[in-house]
Amino acid sequence: MNKELIINAAPTGVEIALLENKKLVELHHEKTDASFAVGDLYLGKVKKLIPGLNAAFVDVGFEKDAFLHYTDLSPYARSLLKFTQLCVTEKSDQIPDFSKFQVEPEIIKTGKINEVLNGKPDILVQILKEPIAAKGPRLSCEISLPGRFVVITPFNDIVAVSKKIHSGEERKRLQKIVENIKPKNFGVIVRTAAEGKNTAELHEDLLNLVETWKNIQRNLKNSVSPSKILSEQDKTTSILRDLLSEDFNRVVINDKNIYNDTLSYVNKIAPDKQDIVTHYHNGIPIFDQYGVTKQVKSSFGKTVNLPSGAYLIIEHTEALHVIDVNSGYKSVSNNQEENALETNMEAAEEIARQLRLRDIGGIIVVDFIDMKLPDNKRKVQEAMEEFMRTDRAKHAVLAISKFGLMQITRQRMRPEMSINTSEICPSCNGTGKVTSTLLLEDEIEKRLLYLVTHQHSNLTIFVHPILYSHLTKGWLFSIARKWKRKCKCKITVKPNSDYYFTEFHFFDANDEEIKF
Repeated sequence: MNKELIINAAPTGVEIALLENKKLVELHHEKTDASFAVGDLYLGKVKKLIPGLNAAFVDVGFEKDAFLHYTDLSPYARSLLKFTQLCVTEKSDQIPDFSKFQVEPEIIKTGKINEVLNGKPDILVQILKEPIAAKGPRLSCEISLPGRFVVITPFNDIVAVSKKIHSGEERKRLQKIVENIKPKNFGVIVRTAAEGKNTAELHEDLLNLVETWKNIQRNLKNSVSPSKILSEQDKTTSILRDLLSEDFNRVVINDKNIYNDTLSYVNKIAPDKQDIVTHYHNGIPIFDQYGVTKQVKSSFGKTVNLPSGAYLIIEHTEALHVIDVNSGYKSVSNNQEENALETNMEAAEEIARQLRLRDIGGIIVVDFIDMKLPDNKRKVQEAMEEFMRTDRAKHAVLAISKFGLMQITRQRMRPEMSINTSEICPSCNGTGKVTSTLLLEDEIEKRLLYLVTHQHSNLTIFVHPILYSHLTKGWLFSIARKWKRKCKCKITVKPNSDYYFTEFHFFDANDEEIKF
């Protein structure tokens, strides 16, 4: 699989498109004034404890207090509180040795929020979910710092290896290496990208993360809540950190500063891949040059067309997303079951792409075309699981129910990507309905009579050409002449092709528009 990252820098922010085999699969927009991104660390102040929800509201500087549930506290919440207090009140210029930090006993899983956060203390928290709609950020006290090959979690000594590394021998090798190089009081999770890496590479990545933790200690010193302690890397480098592999064959950037930063980062984490980073300075917009704009226009919207003629209808409700699969004019054989299976398989691939592209989270219900054979239903489920394997968000796919519905849950981390690819019709204001011609006639006549009673004896009415034809049809017996006889004044009807169908305007003898 060939992967390309196309980066478009604009005054409002940076747009990042991830292409897989020339097909757009992810689209990110990082605003220049972005804050409260997933992974950011804040020193927050506990504002309110809600025992009924077993949660707390924490002030991190956002307009709405952030939400912290007991299940997101981490077993080492008391250690984190103690650590935060020690760092904030530290008087020495030297940061304390974290390996000598005395870890507190773990909290119980079934405990109460007011038992841990009593007194409304300051606490170091990490953004778990960005603000969505009217909700503030969601927080976690399970601090994790991701690197290229490992993730460190302070206050514990656990070593875990990604389950996506299937080789038992490789898992044991990585576990042994990390256990030997791991500092005290740090847990380490070995990422999938670490497969095949040697001790030196893993150790360097680990040392970089430990240095980041020391920066957190420095930034906490004398800090006053609420304040940002550490920002997650910008999206460009975080995507490269998580995704950079042998499959990547191009990173194209149209901004010199971002190009230099990205080149420096790639040179640091994968020197053999630095040739893939290029600076784009052609006159054509970068997204147009690489076909991103065209794919955005065709991929967003209520209806998504598939190459075969089948199509999807994607709608969002308050509780969930609903996707309806329609066969359109697709027909691969005279067998209805085969047609349904082929259409559903094609739709499953596009649905998996749409979930990533729009970053749809929560509950998704897919109404596939009905299939009778259980084997075919299982094939579609297995295909959906396979197509979603590359999705970095946590997800679960359930079997197709007897009603032909598949339920999918997908981790919601940030607001859904929504791009409006349609415009509101000026005639109907998006309702799909326009005023009937008879009612329009009555409305024009009513205003005409009003103007005549207010000393207007020479009037010109501009209307849409179709309406003009209707009003002047029949000449002697036309509606326009009927108005003249009724009002006993000079009335002229003229067409204007710039008007929408139901639009009309009155002008007086001096060609000045009469406002109502």
